[in-house]
Amino acid sequence: METTLLLLFLTLIGGLIGWITNLIAIKLMFRPFEPVKLPIVPVEIQGLIPKRKQEIAKSIGKTIQEELLSIDEIIEKFIEQQDQKELVNTIKQKIDKVINDRLPAILPSSIKIMIKSYISEVIDQEASKMINSTMEDLVHKAAAKIDLAEMVETRINEFPMEKLEDVVLKIAKEELKHIEILGGLLGIFIGLLQGIIIILL
Repeated sequence: METTLLLLFLTLIGGLIGWITNLIAIKLMFRPFEPVKLPIVPVEIQGLIPKRKQEIAKSIGKTIQEELLSIDEIIEKFIEQQDQKELVNTIKQKIDKVINDRLPAILPSSIKIMIKSYISEVIDQEASKMINSTMEDLVHKAAAKIDLAEMVETRINEFPMEKLEDVVLKIAKEELKHIEILGGLLGIFIGLLQGIIIILL
């Protein structure tokens, strides 16, 4: 009876220690957010993610820019979605308005129509080329000036640690619960093994 109680006690204690150890390890991923100096030992403790936040942010930013998407791709995608016909029609409408407003009133309407028709043909022939050329220039200029990796890095560094912790814990809730349970099961196994060794000795 005493042997059974001893085995049960050591097994429960082992399981509890294993579960608590893993629970603390999960918490130490984030907490403490700021470095804390231990009073006796000259050691500073800080959560793993807060401690390496800048390094993680830089790595994520670099990965996104180099492997997932670049600023060139973003701008090119935006340009593809623009309706060139709509842009050409807008240009034509603006020019028509300028012609109507600026040409002398005494000018015969037939000449005005001829001028509008000629300009309209020129726009139809050249506008698309000009738009494409301008857009390409914009892509190159924007790509040279915008650093996507730096933007991502800055946003991650600005993100509050409390919110980041909540997000990670919500996303990985099931996986972290499995780690806690696994810690308990390993603890139970180690406790049982210790009990058996004690009894045999």
